[in-house]
Amino acid sequence: MTAPALPVDATRLRDRLAGRVLVPGERGYDDARTVFNAMIDRHPAVIAQCVDAADVAASVAFARSNDLEIAVRGGGHSVAGASLTDGGLVIDLRNMHAVDVDPAARTVRVGGGATWGHVDRACQPHALATTGGRVSSTGVAGLTLGGGSGWLERKFGLACDNLLSVELVTADGRRVTASEDANPELFWALHGGGGNFGVATEFTFRLHPLPAVTFGLLLFAPEAATTVVGRYRDLFEAGAPDDLGGGVLCITGFPEEFVPERLVGGLAVLVVVVYTGPEDEAREAIRPLLDLRPAGAMIAELPYAEIQCALDDPPGYRNYWSAEHLPALPNAAVDLFCARAHDMIVPSPSQHALLPWGGAVARQANGWPTANRAARWCVHPFGVWEHARDDERGIAWAKAACADMVPFAAGGAYLNFTPDEGRERIIAGYGGADSYRRLAAVKRALDPDNIFRLNHNVEPAAVP
Repeated sequence: MTAPALPVDATRLRDRLAGRVLVPGERGYDDARTVFNAMIDRHPAVIAQCVDAADVAASVAFARSNDLEIAVRGGGHSVAGASLTDGGLVIDLRNMHAVDVDPAARTVRVGGGATWGHVDRACQPHALATTGGRVSSTGVAGLTLGGGSGWLERKFGLACDNLLSVELVTADGRRVTASEDANPELFWALHGGGGNFGVATEFTFRLHPLPAVTFGLLLFAPEAATTVVGRYRDLFEAGAPDDLGGGVLCITGFPEEFVPERLVGGLAVLVVVVYTGPEDEAREAIRPLLDLRPAGAMIAELPYAEIQCALDDPPGYRNYWSAEHLPALPNAAVDLFCARAHDMIVPSPSQHALLPWGGAVARQANGWPTANRAARWCVHPFGVWEHARDDERGIAWAKAACADMVPFAAGGAYLNFTPDEGRERIIAGYGGADSYRRLAAVKRALDPDNIFRLNHNVEPAAVP
C-alpha cells in the first residue's frame, strides 16, 4: 500500500522532529485529533507529537515559517476546543508526561503533556499531593496556567499557587524559565494568564503531606435540593474547616450499591466530600449534612489518586460549560439554583455544580491574574450529553443557569470553566483592566504577533 503523499513542508518537519508527525489520511491522525468535547471536529494540516522541548521549538518555527495557526494540546479538555485548529498545526504534548517526585524537598517536576492522573499516582506512594483538578484526565498545563481549581484548593490553594517554576518555549523558539527569581513578571502572568505566552514544557510544584484523605458521596432525592443546598451553604458560612472541600451537584442518579434504585436514572442531589484528614474528623465536619439522613451514602478513607479518578468525566460526549462566582449565597440564589436543575438534560452525565471557595483560595491570592479569589461560591453548570439533537437545549440550560446567578455574582469568572464568552468576560476573568494591561505587556514582550491566540486570548495591544 502506498503511503499518503506528504506536503514538502510536512516532510521537512518530520525530518526535524524526534516525535511523530501526522497529516490527514495517515493512520492515527483521526485518533490524534479527537478531544474531550465531541462537539469539536477540526482538521489540522499537521499534528506534531512532540517528545521534548527541542521538538516544540522546531514545531513553533515550522508553523511560523508556513503561516500556520498554532494550537497546543495537553489534556485536550478545553470546552471551547482550544486544543485543535482547522488547517493549522497542533503541538501535541501528550508524550511529554514524565513525573519526577523529590519526596525530601517535597517538590515534583511534571512534563507539559502530563495529566493529573500521572501526577497523583506518582505522588501517592510518598503521601504527598498538590491541588490538581477534579478528574484524573485533565491536563496539568491547561488547568494550572488557567489558575487551577480542584478538590484540595481550600486547604492548599489553587494549582498555580503551588507553582515553583515553569519551563516555556516562546514564540521565537527560545527556552526560558519562569520563577520568582527568573523572569518574575512572566511567572506572575503564568498564574492564571493561560497559554498566551508560550508552550509550557515542564512545571515544578510544591507538594504537601497528605497522609489521610476521606471521600464521601451523600445522595438525596431531588425534592430535598433546597434543604440540602441551604444546609451546605450554612455549613461553610459558619466556618467549615479548610480541610473540607467538595461540592453539591445536581446529577443523574447512577447505579451503585449505596444508591437507591428509585434514584437511578433520574434527577438526584449529590454532596461530594473531600476531607484532608481521617474519616472520624470528616464525619464530624459534615454532621449537619448527615443529620439530613441522605437516601444513600458512601464515606471512606481512600488514596487521593483514587479519589481523583472516582468521578472521571466520560469521553466522547458533547460539552458546554460556564460559571459564575458569588460573594454570598442568599436564599433567592439557592432557590434559583435548585429550580434550574430541572431543565438539565436527564439522564446524562451533566452536573449542575455548586463549589465552595474560601480558605486558602482567598488567603493565597497574591495578586495573581485570577478573578474573584475572595468569592465564597462558584456555580458551574457542566453540560454533557450524547446527541447533537440536544445541543440547543444543553447550551441554553447552561447559559440560563449562569444568567440566574448574575444578580448575585461578583462579575468575573474562572476562565477554565468557560467557553469564549467575549472580550469583556476575558478581561474580567483575568482580574480586570489593570491586570489585563499587565498581562498585555508580557504578551507584547514574548508574543507580539499573537501566535498563541487559541485560548482566552490576551491581545498584545492593551485595553485603553
